[in-house]
Amino acid sequence: MIYIDQERFDEMVARAWDGLPERFGDEIKNVAITVEHGAGPPGLLGLYRGIPLTQRGQGYAGVMPDVITIYYRAICSICDTEEQVAEQVRRTVIHEVGHYFGIDDAKLRELGW
Repeated sequence: MIYIDQERFDEMVARAWDGLPERFGDEIKNVAITVEHGAGPPGLLGLYRGIPLTQRGQGYAGVMPDVITIYYRAICSICDTEEQVAEQVRRTVIHEVGHYFGIDDAKLRELGW
């Protein structure tokens, strides 16, 4: 386990979000990304809450933003270096964005995320 300043961790999350390929960024709408500095649910590094693009119909309007939460303590607990934390944050952000696009955990694992 490593301790990373929470502000530094937040910067890693922002950099991972900003580092998404432009084509994905252009398609992502109505999504908030947050950091939970507490423990979070056991076994989770991140969580997507919302309605994936693949399930949105014509009636999708006027809804609260989807939320991607990244769990600070969970990620730091499995890393030994700041570089590992940055890479795990990047992987977790990409994984949760995959859920936004309607990709399930099995497919994300198959794809290496």
